[in-house]
Amino acid sequence: MKFQFSLKYLLISIFIFLIEVLIATKLKDIFFVRAYLGDVIVVILLYTLVKSFFRVNNEKLILGILIFSCFIEVAQYFNIAEKLGFRPGSLMYIVIGNSFSWIDILCYAVGCLLLYLFVTMTKGQNLTSTPDL
Repeated sequence: MKFQFSLKYLLISIFIFLIEVLIATKLKDIFFVRAYLGDVIVVILLYTLVKSFFRVNNEKLILGILIFSCFIEVAQYFNIAEKLGFRPGSLMYIVIGNSFSWIDILCYAVGCLLLYLFVTMTKGQNLTSTPDL
């Protein structure tokens, strides 16, 4: 892993973060979006955030994000947010989460799979150039 700032990935991260905030605040009553789509998207947010600052192998990063996400989910089973002293409703309590779910792990896996497929399909392509006609 090597430090390398990428404005492109940082801007994508900010955009995805705003989508996550929108899901958590305005779309929270739409069950599918709040319960599933947010968890699929959050792994993509983590990917773009890391890529904003580091040059790292894509496959290893995606696997690391999946493992990290599963670790956080298991930590929720043990009420880690409360044990760390975060109060219900606080930002960190919401970020860490407070309830374990196998469905969340499935959503993280789906997000990582979609990310892997996208990265694999675009590997070697310069997305900023126009194709030869």
